[in-house]
Amino acid sequence: MARDEPSAAAVDVADGDSPSSSPTLTRLREALAVLSEAFESGDTASSDAAAAAVAEILSPSDADASAALSEQMLREVHAFLSRPSSNQMAIDALSLELPKPVAKLGARMGNCRDIARAIIEFFASNCSPRDMLCILCEALDTPVAFNGSAYLVILLDGLASTLTLIQRRHIEQVKVVLPAILRVMHANLSEYDGEHRMSTVDLFSAALRIGNAIQEMCKTMVNHRKEELCSILGLYALQNIALLQALVSSESKHQNILSTCGSVVLQYSKFLMFCGFTYLGLLTGNDVTSATTKLSKEEDDNFLDCFSSAMDGASLVVVWTSMHDDMSKYAGAEFESALKEVQDNCIRKWEAINMFRYVLSSVNYSWAIKSHSLDLLLTLVDDKCSEETNDHVDFPYSTQIFATLKAIERVMIAAPDTLMRKKAFSALKRVISAVPSTQRFDILQALIENSMFPSLTAILLDLVKNEVSRESRRADQVNGSDRSQDAGGSPPWASQVLELVELILRPPEGGPPCLRDHSEEVLSALNLLRLILIIDSRGSRSAKMLRDEKIRAVYSEWLIPLRLIITGIQSELEKGGGEDENQMLCLLNPVQFVLHRCIELVEEKMKGL
Repeated sequence: MARDEPSAAAVDVADGDSPSSSPTLTRLREALAVLSEAFESGDTASSDAAAAAVAEILSPSDADASAALSEQMLREVHAFLSRPSSNQMAIDALSLELPKPVAKLGARMGNCRDIARAIIEFFASNCSPRDMLCILCEALDTPVAFNGSAYLVILLDGLASTLTLIQRRHIEQVKVVLPAILRVMHANLSEYDGEHRMSTVDLFSAALRIGNAIQEMCKTMVNHRKEELCSILGLYALQNIALLQALVSSESKHQNILSTCGSVVLQYSKFLMFCGFTYLGLLTGNDVTSATTKLSKEEDDNFLDCFSSAMDGASLVVVWTSMHDDMSKYAGAEFESALKEVQDNCIRKWEAINMFRYVLSSVNYSWAIKSHSLDLLLTLVDDKCSEETNDHVDFPYSTQIFATLKAIERVMIAAPDTLMRKKAFSALKRVISAVPSTQRFDILQALIENSMFPSLTAILLDLVKNEVSRESRRADQVNGSDRSQDAGGSPPWASQVLELVELILRPPEGGPPCLRDHSEEVLSALNLLRLILIIDSRGSRSAKMLRDEKIRAVYSEWLIPLRLIITGIQSELEKGGGEDENQMLCLLNPVQFVLHRCIELVEEKMKGL
C-alpha cells in the first residue's frame, strides 16, 4: 500500500505567487476530478481521454515548470492516488499514462524525486505487477534530454519494487526486463562526460537494486529453475561490471569516482558468489561459459545478446580484486587459492591467459586496469608452463592465443608511458615462449603477416630470431646418433622463417623494400637471414636449409637489389648534407653493415655450388 500521504497543503513557496494557485495546478485538479467522475459514473468512453489529459498536464516543457511547481503537481497526484475513495479503475488508467511524465518531473531538483518514487511504487503495489513491468520498460526507452540519469533511476527503482511482487513465471518476466535495462544503460553510458560520471554511478547503483530483487526471487526457487535464474543474475552482474568500467577512464583524475566504482563492483561481485560463481571459474572463463550454456536454448538467443560483455566482466572482477583493498578482503583466501590452482595446471593456465584479451583489446577500459591485467598475466606465465605445453601435441588454443597476443600488441603500441609498453613486451615474449614449439612459428608468422607497424614487425622478427637460435641450440644438444637420424632434412620451421625474410626483403607488391619507412624491419630481417646462414654453414650437406636454387635467388633477388638501393640512397643523402639526411644515413649504416655480411656468407656458400 501507499506510504505516508504527502499533503498538497504541505508546500507553500513564497517566490511570488504560490504554486497552489497556479493555473496549471488548477487544471490538474480539474482533470483528476473529471477522471474520477468518469469511472464512478461508468463512462468508460471519456475515461481514457481524462487519463491522457492528466498525463499531458504533467508534461510541461523545461521552461514552463519550476521545481516548486513540479513538486506541487506530484504531491497532488500522490494525494489523489492515496485517497481511500480512489477508484481502482482510475488508478489502473493512470498507471498506463503517468510513469513517464512522473519520472521526468521527479528528475528535477528539490523533493521531486522522492515523491515520484512514491507514485511509481504506489502503482507497483496497487496494479498488476506484470502490466507494470511492461509499462516501466516502455518508459525506459523514452529519450530524456534533461537529467536523463535521474529519470532512469526512478524507473529502475520502480522496476525493482515491481519484480519483488511477481508471484509466478519469474524467469520469463526477468527475461523481459533485463534486456531493456541493459540496453538503456549502455546507450546512456556514452552520453555522459567526466562532469556527469557520479550521476551515472547512481544509475548503476539503481541497477544493483534490480539485482537484489532477482536475488530474492532466486531464494524462493529450487532445482534447475533456480540454477537458470542464478545464471541470469550472474551474467547480469558481469555485464554491469563491464559497462561500469567505462566510467573509470584514463582521463579520470577523481579518486572518489574510482573508489565509488570499486564499491559498486564489490556489490555486484557478491551476486556472483551467491550464484555459485568462483574465482577459479572467473579466471578461466568457465563459469561464464557454463552459465550461457544453461541458457543457450533456441528461444533465448536474443536474450543472451544482452550479456555480450560478460567475459569482460569476469576478467575485470579478477583485476579489481587484485587492485582494490575492499574486494581483496572480501575474496579472502579464495582468490589466492584460485591463482595458485591456475598456475599449477597448464590447461587452466592457458584458459586464464586467453581471458585477458577481453580487457587488453578493448578501448573502454582504463590504462590502470590494463596495467594490472598485465601484472596478473606475467604472474601466471612462467618457464614451467613452457615445459608443460611442449609435451602436449594437442594444443587447441591457437586462435585464442593469436587474439591475446594481438591485444598485447595494442598495449605495446598505444600505452601512454614507457614502463607499461615494456611490461606489455615482456608479456608478449613470455606468452609466445610458452606456446608449444610445434605451433610457435605459426603464431609468429601470423602476427608478422598481420602487422601494420614497421617497428612492431621488427620486434616480432627479432623474436623469430631468438626462437631460431633457441631451436638451433636444442638441436646441438642432441647426441650424435640422434643427429645422424635427423640429418636427412632441414628443420620444420626453416621454410616458414625464410618466407618471413622474403616477405620483408622482397615484398609481395614487387621491388625491394622502402628503406625510408621500413629500415627497422629490414635490419631485423637481415639479422635473421644472417643467423640462418651461419647455422646453415655448420650443418651437414644433406641437412641444408638453403639449397642451390634458393641460395642463388637470395643473392640475386633479395640482397643485390637491396645493395643497389642503399648505394643510390646514400649518394643522394650525401649530396644533401642536412640534419635529416645525416639522420637517415645513421639509420642506413647498420642495415648496410649486416647486408654486406649476408652477401659475404652467401658468396662463400656459392663457391661450393
